[in-house]
Amino acid sequence: GIGGSYLGARAAIEMIQGMYSDCKTEVVFVGNTFSSTYVSQVLNHIKDKSVILNVISKSGTTTETALAFRVLRDFMEKKYGKEEARERIIATTDKARGALKTLADQEGYETFVIPDDIGGRYSVITPVGLVPMAIMGIDIRKVFEGLNDAYNDLNTADLTKNPAYQYAVARRILQNQGYDVEMFVTYEPQLQMLAEWWKQLMGESEGKDGKGILPDSACFSTDLHSLGQFVQEGKKVLFETVLEVETPSEDLTVTEDPANLDNMNYLTGKSYDWVNKMAEKGTIEAHVEVGGVPNIVVTVPDMKEYSFGYLCYFFFIATAMTCYLLEINPFNQPGVEIYKKNMFRLLGKPGYEK
Repeated sequence: GIGGSYLGARAAIEMIQGMYSDCKTEVVFVGNTFSSTYVSQVLNHIKDKSVILNVISKSGTTTETALAFRVLRDFMEKKYGKEEARERIIATTDKARGALKTLADQEGYETFVIPDDIGGRYSVITPVGLVPMAIMGIDIRKVFEGLNDAYNDLNTADLTKNPAYQYAVARRILQNQGYDVEMFVTYEPQLQMLAEWWKQLMGESEGKDGKGILPDSACFSTDLHSLGQFVQEGKKVLFETVLEVETPSEDLTVTEDPANLDNMNYLTGKSYDWVNKMAEKGTIEAHVEVGGVPNIVVTVPDMKEYSFGYLCYFFFIATAMTCYLLEINPFNQPGVEIYKKNMFRLLGKPGYEK
């Protein structure tokens, strides 16, 4: 899948299981690019493996996903034969209509339903995201526990008791002060896909009618060595939203080196996470107090299933409210059709001639 049909699932899997999971099942994402090199490398990577194919598309006609599915369905049928391939292909699609639903019914693929009233970028807590999570051994019940608690905690119009609304209002205040870019900052590499998911959620929901904040992301401390100079002393167009994790999934302790050629012995006995936290604290102080860059900090206890579910609902509610404050619809994305029409014309798709 592409967009909301894959970003949420990938964000969940990487946040919860890390970048190099010891899960015996490997997930490979395809259908999110036109790159012939990438798709070819995926085919080569999986050719000798036992493969289950989960195609995710409400319509079945999204170009990137449809083309990749053609290639992969052909691969599966050549590798396993049509009968066994049929047992290994899962379709997550509309319950009643669309090209993928029609094909799934004709071929007898197992299917999961994408609800009619939930758009792609809001669909991670549906079979769109839950099926890949479950396949990877993630406890989706705990995801729902976090989601449900967030629903109960944030089900109030009282701004003083609703941090999601506070975040939404803070964004509007900052934009009114001239900050038109929001940099979503993480200090954990396994949260980078969560940042990509957040970018789609905010960008597609808010960016319309000439309005909205441009969503950007960075992973510190890595990106401090590329973007840090601009954030500190560049044009004051952005504010940062920092996602802070209280407890890492794993930790290490700095060991002593008798030679101490790197002069790092002063950190002996300290944990890597403590070093990371001090980098975060020092960076926030530098950007806010010296650089004049506003910071919003969102804190989660860990990177487990519960926290993922809670965060999803937090950002869903915050996104809806920040759009309503702009008097725009948070659930449509009419602008994306323009490039598609141009692309279809250039590709020679019937009905799109100039």
